[in-house]
Amino acid sequence: MFALPELPYAYDALQPVMSDRTLHFHHDKHHAAYVKTLNDLLQAAGKSPSSLESVILEASKSVDRKLFNNAAQAWNHSFFWASMSERRERPAGELAGAINGAFGDLGGLAKAFVEEGVGHFGSGWVWLTAERGGGLKLRTTHDADDTLTQGETTPLLVCDLWEHAYYLDHQNDRKAFLAAWFDALPNWAFAAAQYAAAQGHGRPWRHPAPMPAPSAKMVGAG
Repeated sequence: MFALPELPYAYDALQPVMSDRTLHFHHDKHHAAYVKTLNDLLQAAGKSPSSLESVILEASKSVDRKLFNNAAQAWNHSFFWASMSERRERPAGELAGAINGAFGDLGGLAKAFVEEGVGHFGSGWVWLTAERGGGLKLRTTHDADDTLTQGETTPLLVCDLWEHAYYLDHQNDRKAFLAAWFDALPNWAFAAAQYAAAQGHGRPWRHPAPMPAPSAKMVGAG
């Protein structure tokens, strides 16, 4: 079964864009609930998957939307935490060149990223992805959907568009949240590693593997 990954930074490390109160609710309540429900569903079905990615891909091809939604949301949130850094960074190297080629410069990407997220209706996610051939693209997905089911694309960064990601700090101003998020929080070192993996140098990020029972401390097991 799957454990709830710990945050890679302190709860107050992303302030003022995301407060410690938001992170406690978002990680300890919302993310934890997805992991617990996922584990409960897998346990009830007698399944012991080797990876969360395999659960998502299998569930996406079935009518079991509850399993897909909880598995994908568990994955999306873990990737979201990895997409942020407590240190303000700027892209460099080949990734910076790809950004300039696709969006003109980092400012152009920031503008397009915010517009893409603001224009998305309802809940979901806004992704910066590397496409087959090396080009960059912005994508949005609805609700729990992610990029794993969208073919040959590698996610570099993601920002959560669900209201629980920003409402405590920014109320209903999604645009202000996205602009502040892009300015301060992207983990460009992580994005660069993902971009390199998309070019065949290393493996892209994968969710932590399930923990074997009964020794592991699991969310929703038992």
